[in-house]
Amino acid sequence: MSKAQAYLDNVETSTGLTPRTFIELADERGLGSSATKTGEIIAWLQSDYELGHGQAMAIAQVITHRDTVDIKNADTMPEPPTSIGRLWLDGKDARPW
Repeated sequence: MSKAQAYLDNVETSTGLTPRTFIELADERGLGSSATKTGEIIAWLQSDYELGHGQAMAIAQVITHRDTVDIKNADTMPEPPTSIGRLWLDGKDARPW
């Protein structure tokens, strides 16, 4: 398991929210656009969810790079060239490995 995936799992354990849920929450708050600064997302996550910097950064990267981290189609789709890595976004208990 990658370090980034471990951060996501730890965030889910502490908040009860999956990475995909954080994407949805960011969109609801207007923080999901490509114009949003990573620092804005990190500040929100630290303030509202009391995440540490590393955990907030991992979630912020998922939010800002959502198109290159989802592995739902990992078996049939090649990894995008700008991918930050294959990450599972739908909850650690639903992960197939």
